[in-house]
Amino acid sequence: MPVSFRHRASNQRPPRTQRGAVLVVALIFLLLLTILAISATGRSMLQERMAGGLRNAQQAQMSAQTALRGAEWTLWKNTTNLVGTPLLCGSGVLAGSCYKYDPTNTALYGNTGTVTQFRHGQGWITTGATAYKGPSGSVDYTTLSGTYQTAQLAENPVYMIEDLGVELPAGISSGLHESGATGPTGGGYTSTTRHIYRITARATGGSPNTVRVLQSTFAAKGN
Repeated sequence: MPVSFRHRASNQRPPRTQRGAVLVVALIFLLLLTILAISATGRSMLQERMAGGLRNAQQAQMSAQTALRGAEWTLWKNTTNLVGTPLLCGSGVLAGSCYKYDPTNTALYGNTGTVTQFRHGQGWITTGATAYKGPSGSVDYTTLSGTYQTAQLAENPVYMIEDLGVELPAGISSGLHESGATGPTGGGYTSTTRHIYRITARATGGSPNTVRVLQSTFAAKGN
């Protein structure tokens, strides 16, 4: 009996020590999955911001185009009310936000002049300009009310008109516009009823940080 007891005792093995290897591996995989999830979320947010930025840029571009065409239509429509006289800045529908081109006028065309700042300045500038609010003048593009529920903008577009002088053939010194050396002269206003106007429009998208500036030149007749 004693011999049999010693034989059984020699066959027993001590229990193995638990080292937690499975837990460590699980934590590593959890960390990897977390990193992948964070990376995917970051890419999704970046794509969303890019899409929003593109939408704002397109809105600003279309809004500036709308303001340009609206100003052109205002010029063209009102020339039908004039007989034998040009549509001059400072009178009638051009009483505000319209300027006669004169490079010697530093208040308008100097480095910090009203026209210079509006045409070349950064950010949102409204000084010396007119807000465009649709053909009727009653549309607020910054709200979602009415018909324009897909065109909500941070600001209503604004525009400025410059009278560059009469439309004359090359080589004629009287009434030269911007391409000339002296700018338009008083005598040029009586030589023809057709003037060249430069329209500059500024517009934002849904975000005020997105600004587009567009220009067009437009010839308006006097009758």
